[in-house]
Amino acid sequence: MIDLSTRQYRHLLEKAIPITADSDTTEVQRETLFTPGSHRSALEPDVTVVKGGRGVGKTHWFKALMNPDLREIAAKDYQLPRLLKVESLAGYGSALAPTQYPSTRALEKLTSAGVAPVDIWTVVALKALGVPAVNDLDSWESRTSWLQENQEAVEVALSDADQEAGKTGTTKLFLFDALDRLHNNRRQADQLAGGILEFALNLRLTTRNLRAKVFIRHDMLESAQGNFPDASKLVSNAADLTWSQVSLYGLLFQHLGNADTSEAALFRQAEPGWRERNDRHVPPEPLVTDSTTQQKTFIRLAGRFMGTNHRKGHTYTWLPNHLADGNGQTSPRSFLVALRTAAERTGSTYSTHEFALHWDAIKRGVQVASQTRVSEIQEDIRWIKTAIDPLQGLQVPIEQSDVIARWTEVKLSEMLANFAEQPDDEDDARTGPANPNSYPKLITELIDLGLMTRRANGKLDLPDVYRIAFDLGRKGGVPRVRT
Repeated sequence: MIDLSTRQYRHLLEKAIPITADSDTTEVQRETLFTPGSHRSALEPDVTVVKGGRGVGKTHWFKALMNPDLREIAAKDYQLPRLLKVESLAGYGSALAPTQYPSTRALEKLTSAGVAPVDIWTVVALKALGVPAVNDLDSWESRTSWLQENQEAVEVALSDADQEAGKTGTTKLFLFDALDRLHNNRRQADQLAGGILEFALNLRLTTRNLRAKVFIRHDMLESAQGNFPDASKLVSNAADLTWSQVSLYGLLFQHLGNADTSEAALFRQAEPGWRERNDRHVPPEPLVTDSTTQQKTFIRLAGRFMGTNHRKGHTYTWLPNHLADGNGQTSPRSFLVALRTAAERTGSTYSTHEFALHWDAIKRGVQVASQTRVSEIQEDIRWIKTAIDPLQGLQVPIEQSDVIARWTEVKLSEMLANFAEQPDDEDDARTGPANPNSYPKLITELIDLGLMTRRANGKLDLPDVYRIAFDLGRKGGVPRVRT
């Protein structure tokens, strides 16, 4: 069997895995577009709400659906022919596109003027549909004013667009992403997100060929639901972007087989069954769905064990397990960050190691991924750092009573109450936990968010992906990050 040398494997890993796995700053490439089976329902045009945490693929799929070539690949891979008859329209996203949808600053002006969130997104849709009365106006303020004064004309315009799409069998799909950027004030962002959901529900109830797809974080969906009635009608068929262990490794091998380097061709030859389709190399089915096949391949890159024997764990399962949150989910962003770091670290520190990845370098990759993940969670849910910081230096698993004692000592409830209050500067407003005065309920909330887990003996634990960067210890575990 053809195989690569250690140096070739290491070079391939460094070249194939992007320096940043962030879809906000990198475009989705057809060569590395990966279609895990668990994401199929998320692309169904009639599935309105797509939930997911940071780094699981919300922006990735937003961009892929906006691109006709990538949408065609997804339609064929998932056997979703209806995707071929979709016309995607941007409702909101991370890119600055003031002619398509209002910017954060424009949204702030509209909400300050008392414009209902659902009206904002309705007029965005009319603009995307090319309604002349809306297109002829030169600002979002004038467009929303027109909508408020011409409700009957709005209904006629949506009905006409619906019928026109029906004649050609097309679904006009409004896509919404990056909802955390809607407004600097989290309460206002939740209201605007609630308006998006209300707009999406209106389309479902009143049209046949106009649909919306909303990519949204779990915590934001929960808080946004309270901003309009009948939210349950949308959430009941929501899709969740999840990643299994085999999907994570399938993504890795998709990257390795499509890298722009000579080693990629050798890698494909070493794994018979690769096919060329749509100007991209498609891995053989066992390499993306069969854990036994994947493990054999990964052993050639990293060896079998996380040390000199099995007592330290098997490399194939160790990496995703130590990157998983409390709900058992590992984000592909964390997975790729850890692997790229491990390859670079091995090259600089363990260059003579027999495999492309040294086990200590893999541990370093987990440390870096932990730092990235904690930074992300702090941006998304500001009060998390306030709740976990008092536990620094402790060792998990830990008794619940010890956690509560530490929180009581620092008067955490008073600190968390500040997040629920409205500061003088509205731009600094952030929502806090649901029950800042009840430590047992706070623990339950942290468990639901995946920040904590409860063991069978009742002790509390933190997954390594959070524990390491938050500076909590574990006997025999991956060391904490030392500055």
